[in-house]
Amino acid sequence: MKLIDYFFKALEVVLVFLLAGMTIMVFANVVLRYGFGSGIDISEELSRFFFVWLIFLGAIVAMRHNMHMGFDLVVTTVSEPVRRVLLTLANGLVLAVCIMVLWGTLAQFHVNATNIAPVTRMSMIWVFGVLIPMSSLIGLMAGLRMLGYATGRLKGMPTSGRSVAE
Repeated sequence: MKLIDYFFKALEVVLVFLLAGMTIMVFANVVLRYGFGSGIDISEELSRFFFVWLIFLGAIVAMRHNMHMGFDLVVTTVSEPVRRVLLTLANGLVLAVCIMVLWGTLAQFHVNATNIAPVTRMSMIWVFGVLIPMSSLIGLMAGLRMLGYATGRLKGMPTSGRSVAE
Protein backbone atom coordinates (compact mmCIF):
# COMPACT_ATOMS: atom_id res chain seq x y z
CA MET A 1 0.00 0.00 0.00
CA LYS A 2 1.34 3.39 -0.97
CA LEU A 3 1.70 6.37 1.34
CA ILE A 4 -1.14 8.11 -0.52
CA ASP A 5 -3.42 5.15 0.22
CA TYR A 6 -2.57 5.40 3.92
CA PHE A 7 -3.29 9.13 3.85
CA PHE A 8 -6.74 8.57 2.37
CA LYS A 9 -7.47 5.70 4.79
CA ALA A 10 -6.56 8.05 7.66
CA LEU A 11 -8.82 10.69 6.16
CA GLU A 12 -11.68 8.17 6.05
CA VAL A 13 -11.05 7.35 9.73
CA VAL A 14 -11.25 11.08 10.54
CA LEU A 15 -14.58 11.19 8.69
CA VAL A 16 -15.88 8.30 10.79
CA PHE A 17 -14.87 10.07 14.00
CA LEU A 18 -16.44 13.35 12.85
CA LEU A 19 -19.71 11.61 11.99
CA ALA A 20 -19.70 9.64 15.24
CA GLY A 21 -18.92 12.73 17.30
CA MET A 22 -21.62 14.74 15.58
CA THR A 23 -24.16 11.96 16.04
CA ILE A 24 -23.34 11.46 19.72
CA MET A 25 -23.48 15.19 20.47
CA VAL A 26 -26.81 15.71 18.69
CA PHE A 27 -28.36 12.58 20.23
CA ALA A 28 -27.19 13.50 23.73
CA ASN A 29 -28.51 17.03 23.32
CA VAL A 30 -31.91 15.79 22.13
CA VAL A 31 -32.18 13.40 25.09
CA LEU A 32 -31.14 16.09 27.55
CA ARG A 33 -33.50 18.70 26.09
CA TYR A 34 -36.59 16.52 25.91
CA GLY A 35 -35.86 14.30 28.89
CA PHE A 36 -34.40 16.75 31.35
CA GLY A 37 -35.18 20.23 30.03
CA SER A 38 -31.51 21.13 29.64
CA GLY A 39 -28.80 20.67 27.07
CA ILE A 40 -25.15 21.03 26.29
CA ASP A 41 -24.65 24.40 24.61
CA ILE A 42 -21.24 23.51 23.21
CA SER A 43 -22.61 20.43 21.42
CA GLU A 44 -24.80 22.50 19.09
CA GLU A 45 -21.89 24.57 17.90
CA LEU A 46 -19.39 21.73 17.73
CA SER A 47 -21.78 19.47 15.83
CA ARG A 48 -22.15 22.21 13.19
CA PHE A 49 -18.37 22.56 12.98
CA PHE A 50 -17.99 18.76 12.68
CA PHE A 51 -20.59 18.77 9.90
CA VAL A 52 -18.70 21.43 7.94
CA TRP A 53 -15.46 19.44 8.26
CA LEU A 54 -17.28 16.23 7.37
CA ILE A 55 -18.59 17.75 4.14
CA PHE A 56 -15.32 19.25 2.93
CA LEU A 57 -13.05 16.36 3.96
CA GLY A 58 -15.59 13.97 2.47
CA ALA A 59 -15.39 15.91 -0.80
CA ILE A 60 -11.66 15.12 -0.94
CA VAL A 61 -12.30 11.39 -0.53
CA ALA A 62 -15.15 11.51 -3.05
CA MET A 63 -12.87 13.22 -5.59
CA ARG A 64 -10.28 10.49 -5.22
CA HIS A 65 -12.85 7.77 -5.87
CA ASN A 66 -14.61 9.69 -8.69
CA MET A 67 -17.82 9.66 -6.68
CA HIS A 68 -18.97 13.23 -7.27
CA MET A 69 -22.17 13.54 -9.23
CA GLY A 70 -21.74 14.45 -12.84
CA PHE A 71 -23.62 14.83 -16.07
CA ASP A 72 -21.88 12.63 -18.62
CA LEU A 73 -24.44 12.25 -21.42
CA VAL A 74 -22.35 14.28 -23.87
CA VAL A 75 -19.02 12.82 -22.78
CA THR A 76 -20.18 9.22 -23.24
CA THR A 77 -21.53 9.81 -26.74
CA VAL A 78 -18.51 11.49 -28.37
CA SER A 79 -15.35 9.97 -29.82
CA GLU A 80 -12.28 9.28 -27.68
CA PRO A 81 -10.29 12.39 -28.76
CA VAL A 82 -13.26 14.70 -28.10
CA ARG A 83 -13.89 12.94 -24.78
CA ARG A 84 -10.30 13.62 -23.73
CA VAL A 85 -10.70 17.31 -24.61
CA LEU A 86 -13.96 17.57 -22.67
CA LEU A 87 -12.51 15.80 -19.63
CA THR A 88 -9.42 18.02 -19.81
CA LEU A 89 -11.67 21.11 -19.84
CA ALA A 90 -13.85 19.79 -17.02
CA ASN A 91 -10.88 19.09 -14.78
CA GLY A 92 -9.41 22.47 -15.71
CA LEU A 93 -12.62 24.15 -14.55
CA VAL A 94 -12.52 22.21 -11.28
CA LEU A 95 -8.90 23.31 -10.82
CA ALA A 96 -9.86 26.94 -11.53
CA VAL A 97 -12.66 26.85 -8.94
CA CYS A 98 -10.31 25.29 -6.38
CA ILE A 99 -7.76 28.04 -7.01
CA MET A 100 -10.46 30.68 -6.49
CA VAL A 101 -11.65 29.01 -3.26
CA LEU A 102 -8.07 28.74 -1.96
CA TRP A 103 -7.33 32.36 -2.92
CA GLY A 104 -10.48 33.59 -1.18
CA THR A 105 -9.85 31.51 1.92
CA LEU A 106 -6.31 32.81 2.22
CA ALA A 107 -7.53 36.39 1.64
CA GLN A 108 -10.08 35.98 4.44
CA PHE A 109 -7.71 34.07 6.74
CA HIS A 110 -7.04 36.99 9.07
CA VAL A 111 -10.73 37.88 9.33
CA ASN A 112 -11.69 34.31 10.21
CA ALA A 113 -8.73 33.89 12.57
CA THR A 114 -9.82 36.90 14.60
CA ASN A 115 -13.54 36.05 14.54
CA ILE A 116 -14.57 34.04 17.60
CA ALA A 117 -17.37 31.46 17.85
CA PRO A 118 -19.95 32.56 20.44
CA VAL A 119 -20.15 29.41 22.59
CA THR A 120 -16.87 27.51 22.19
CA ARG A 121 -14.82 30.71 21.88
CA MET A 122 -12.81 28.98 19.14
CA SER A 123 -11.28 30.97 16.33
CA MET A 124 -13.48 30.58 13.24
CA ILE A 125 -10.42 29.66 11.21
CA TRP A 126 -10.88 26.19 12.72
CA VAL A 127 -14.15 26.03 10.82
CA PHE A 128 -13.34 27.83 7.57
CA GLY A 129 -9.73 26.66 7.48
CA VAL A 130 -10.88 23.28 6.15
CA LEU A 131 -11.22 24.99 2.77
CA ILE A 132 -7.43 25.16 2.52
CA PRO A 133 -6.77 21.38 2.44
CA MET A 134 -9.99 20.77 0.51
CA SER A 135 -9.22 23.21 -2.31
CA SER A 136 -5.54 22.24 -2.37
CA LEU A 137 -6.08 18.48 -2.56
CA ILE A 138 -9.06 18.51 -4.92
CA GLY A 139 -7.24 21.06 -7.08
CA LEU A 140 -4.14 18.86 -7.14
CA MET A 141 -6.18 15.81 -8.15
CA ALA A 142 -8.05 17.79 -10.84
CA GLY A 143 -4.79 19.25 -12.15
CA LEU A 144 -3.18 15.82 -12.39
CA ARG A 145 -6.24 14.43 -14.16
CA MET A 146 -6.30 17.40 -16.49
CA LEU A 147 -2.67 16.78 -17.43
CA GLY A 148 -3.36 13.06 -17.80
CA TYR A 149 -6.20 13.64 -20.24
CA ALA A 150 -4.32 16.40 -22.09
CA THR A 151 -1.25 14.19 -22.63
CA GLY A 152 -3.22 11.04 -23.39
CA ARG A 153 -2.06 9.06 -20.36
CA LEU A 154 -5.66 8.96 -19.12
CA LYS A 155 -8.24 7.66 -21.54
CA GLY A 156 -11.86 6.75 -21.34
CA MET A 157 -14.38 7.70 -18.73
CA PRO A 158 -13.38 8.04 -15.09
CA THR A 159 -14.85 5.24 -13.03
CA SER A 160 -15.63 5.00 -9.38
CA GLY A 161 -12.87 3.45 -7.29
CA ARG A 162 -15.41 1.40 -5.35
CA SER A 163 -17.77 -1.30 -6.41
CA VAL A 164 -21.47 -1.29 -5.58
CA ALA A 165 -20.90 -4.10 -3.07
CA GLU A 166 -18.48 -2.05 -0.95
